[in-house]
Amino acid sequence: MNAPFTPPAAPAGTTRQSFPIEGMTCASCVRRVEVAISKVPGVTAAAVNLATESADVSFGGEINSDGVIAAIRNAGYDVPVETIEVEIEGMTCASCVRRVEKAIAAVPGVKSASVNLATERATIETLGGTARSAIDAAIRKAGYEPRRVEQATAAVADSREDARNREFSRLKRDFAIAATLTLPIFVLEMGSHAIPALHHWLMMNISNQTLYLAFFVLATIVQFGPGLRFYRKGVPALLRLAPDMNSLVVLGSTAAWAYSVVATFAPGVLPAGTANVYYEASAVIVTLILLGRVLEAKAKGRTSEAIKRLMGLQAKSARVERNGTFVDVPLDEVVSGDVVQVRPGDKVPVDGIVLSGSSFVDESMISGEPIPVSKGEGAEVVGGTINKTGSFTYRATKVGADTLLAQIIRMVETAQGSKLPIQAMVDKVTSWFVPAVMAAAALTFLVWLLFGPEPAATFALVNAVAVLIIACPCAMGLATPTSIMVGTGRAAELGVLFRNGEALQSLKSTEVVALDKTGTLTAGRPVMTDLDVATGFDRAKVLALVAAVEAQSEHPVAAAIVAAAKEEGLALAEVGSFEAVPGFGVSASVGTHNVAVGADRYMAKLGISVQDFAETAVRMGLKAKTPLYAAVDGKLAAVIAVSDPIKPTTPQAIRALHDMGLKVAMITGDNRRTAEAIAAQLGIDEVVAEVLPDGKVDAIKRLRAGGRAVAFVGDGINDAPALAEAEVGIAIGTGTDVAIESADVVLMSGDLLGVTNAIALSKATIANIRQNLFWAFAYNAALIPVAAGVLYPVSGTLLSPMLAAGAMAMSSVFVLGNAMRLKRFKAPARATAASGAPSLAPAE
Repeated sequence: MNAPFTPPAAPAGTTRQSFPIEGMTCASCVRRVEVAISKVPGVTAAAVNLATESADVSFGGEINSDGVIAAIRNAGYDVPVETIEVEIEGMTCASCVRRVEKAIAAVPGVKSASVNLATERATIETLGGTARSAIDAAIRKAGYEPRRVEQATAAVADSREDARNREFSRLKRDFAIAATLTLPIFVLEMGSHAIPALHHWLMMNISNQTLYLAFFVLATIVQFGPGLRFYRKGVPALLRLAPDMNSLVVLGSTAAWAYSVVATFAPGVLPAGTANVYYEASAVIVTLILLGRVLEAKAKGRTSEAIKRLMGLQAKSARVERNGTFVDVPLDEVVSGDVVQVRPGDKVPVDGIVLSGSSFVDESMISGEPIPVSKGEGAEVVGGTINKTGSFTYRATKVGADTLLAQIIRMVETAQGSKLPIQAMVDKVTSWFVPAVMAAAALTFLVWLLFGPEPAATFALVNAVAVLIIACPCAMGLATPTSIMVGTGRAAELGVLFRNGEALQSLKSTEVVALDKTGTLTAGRPVMTDLDVATGFDRAKVLALVAAVEAQSEHPVAAAIVAAAKEEGLALAEVGSFEAVPGFGVSASVGTHNVAVGADRYMAKLGISVQDFAETAVRMGLKAKTPLYAAVDGKLAAVIAVSDPIKPTTPQAIRALHDMGLKVAMITGDNRRTAEAIAAQLGIDEVVAEVLPDGKVDAIKRLRAGGRAVAFVGDGINDAPALAEAEVGIAIGTGTDVAIESADVVLMSGDLLGVTNAIALSKATIANIRQNLFWAFAYNAALIPVAAGVLYPVSGTLLSPMLAAGAMAMSSVFVLGNAMRLKRFKAPARATAASGAPSLAPAE
């Protein structure tokens, strides 16, 4: 029996990581993986175990997970990587974000961690088998509370809304108490300075000590009542030597309060002339920061309205057949295969296929089209859409997280929770921001204490407190994620789904928009328009033979030819020896005849001349029709034209792209003459024609010449590699699942105008983020020195801690308010009656 595997002890100064490996079958595999891993820079030792299917890797310094995973995969094996999401309670500023990310990243098995302040979530990539409990423990150790992310449903949305409302109510209550108790202090203290008569009255009727005692009682209640929330988070953070925004508030307000307490009860311990009280400063600081939190919470609630609206589209229950009768059951009890009944006015609960009945269904939430769509037997219905007049039954095919609506919600949540590349710089700054502010406050105190005018201690305290209070890492932490949340939410309302944050940033830099033709520029439903036969051939017989062959193919062109034959009442014979040559054509035996159908290049490959139809082909090409040729028993029998109607909004969309200063290219398998005819009709700038299905990636690379950023728009399975190759891949939502999975952006309506809207929204969102970041950084860079008193030698200007608290509170509110402007973003391109299209365009 084999002895249990014990990894060798790691030398001092090294770090170790275990990697699960799939696909190993023998000792040779073990050796191959070990050799591959040992070549990775930074790896000092690698021990692979076949029984546990894992590799224990030691590193001389920082763990290089990506390098090891790439080496294992290049060796022909796989490392399972899982992505999990965790909700995190208690984060208040950008410093919290950085701290949580570092804590999670330190957990063995975690590959990467990205934390979003606005959504209060962490997206974590882990190696297979990493314990969730270890991640939760790391988050708790950092001072925050992890929560499991539940599937997005209307019930979950209501629960989140209730929790948010409870917290908002507590904030409003605390602010109301603080404001009520602070107002008398503020009015009496500041009023006595501003109004001599009030000062005189107070001195005549109430002694200073009595007034200070009253201020002490009120300020202490504010400090440790409503202000206790700052201590609960700020003090533990200080004890962990990981201060955050709450720590700054605690230090600033406590310093003002504690100094005042000493001045009230033990003034003799302070230097002569410095026994002043700052109860109004400590109380106003807490009150104004609570006001900022109230406004911030209200604005943050509004940033997630798009997700709430999407969740609100889900039905709460479904009418499902049980034991021969239809009964109402909760939505989460519906399973795939159930028969569901939908009555007039009902929401369609889940995705499925109609079994019986007919109706019109409002699908505007998916397509953006306000006109209800007719549904009958065999038609697909989507959960969340609204039934109008009739009733029908259907079989559930996708339920729960598999429904289209759930996938849309998941896409939007993923995009809202993602980080843009621009955020990397912000993260670097915020990781040292709070400690730097505390150091600046300490330096301010020392400089004023040593070099300031008398009373130096008073000046030192006031200015140090102002520095602590005015610094606002919250604004920096919220600048990017709130804009992403609002921008992607608004995009979802316009039928544009960003699948990741990188696409949101990259799309604004697009210079060339490359369009697949069939299904993107066109409707993707071609029709046969011409059939000219060679001398000696019968038209009906040739069409029947060609249709019999094409009936074996799933290509849209084939379907158009078969439909034409059926319309003419032709019978289709049995077919044998069918062969499809991608990018060329198809061939088969029909009865005693050998039939081949395809492009001119296919005929050339078969050694059949198409010269007899050269003029006809030119004529078809000038009308933007694609000529196909049919050969029977080795002889050219006919030329066939099949065309695909251009979508009505295509010309308008291309004009809109031109108006944005973008170049438009078309990638098609059509011959060059036909492709250029279409391009001339639509005003397309560049044409890449005669592209085989596997050549679209090379076409993208050619369009990228000169360093141009290319966005590719497609809808088919064969578009998936090109969608992945382009800087940004945009999938038509009416296309295939493979294309959608390969894309960065999905247009739900299938309307090309969505490309213009997506690019315009990308530019607006990134501009909004830059405005927020400029404000956040400029605010801190400008006002922290002012709070420290740099203007005092020049103009005698000092910043009151109360004004500092007000400025800090409003800083975050400004960032949130600016992000909310994206909710008013108007789509630059909408379908108009003028967007007429040429009647037909060729099919590929």
